[in-house]
Amino acid sequence: MKQQPLIWQSGFNFLKTLKKNNNREWFNAHKAVYQKELELVETFAEALLQELNKHDVIETLSGKKSLHRIYRDIRFSNDKTPYKTNWSGNFKRATKYRRGGYYFHFEPGNSYIAGGFWGPNAQDLKRIRDDIAFDATPMRKILKSRTFITTFGTLKGEQLKTAPKGFDAAHEAIDLIRYKQFLLIRKFPDEDVLSKHFLKEASQTFKNMRPFFDYMSEVLTTNANGMAV
Repeated sequence: MKQQPLIWQSGFNFLKTLKKNNNREWFNAHKAVYQKELELVETFAEALLQELNKHDVIETLSGKKSLHRIYRDIRFSNDKTPYKTNWSGNFKRATKYRRGGYYFHFEPGNSYIAGGFWGPNAQDLKRIRDDIAFDATPMRKILKSRTFITTFGTLKGEQLKTAPKGFDAAHEAIDLIRYKQFLLIRKFPDEDVLSKHFLKEASQTFKNMRPFFDYMSEVLTTNANGMAV
């Protein structure tokens, strides 16, 4: 029997229709359709979690628990539409010694797999910057590797316009030191997301983050002598 994709066209069709009817009345009238599509996304997330556990150790207990709610927090937003128009979720790596997080986002015309460090705290950010300032070679080697470039292109994330306090604006690695976020993002066209090969492709994309995660984990969990902190 022909293998079917784990993300179905019907799931994208639901999101497209929701985008045109983003109100509680329509959503409540189509709640059964939403629940059916959500179950299919849960199935994909569970399969992706099983793939992830083949090459990493994940704290997230199930695909269902990885998923984000479709309900938007509109308390502080000018956009008062009540529902997200994407399927998304994240997986947490196990133990404090495995740093970095995995994220997936499926939306018609805007699907991507991502990972990294969305909001490092001040202490972690200082440790990362200090390590880069001391020797940027390990980071640059990862970012210039063929696998990294073909998968993610470049490192992404918010950056300061000037040098952080305590760092020389003329430092040879100031382009890396200015980062506030460290994100790895790979976008996918709809036809790729809907293909029967996408599960393996998503897992491989996450796997390709590991050299970057391993480097950052060492920086954030060991001192200059290689001892755990």
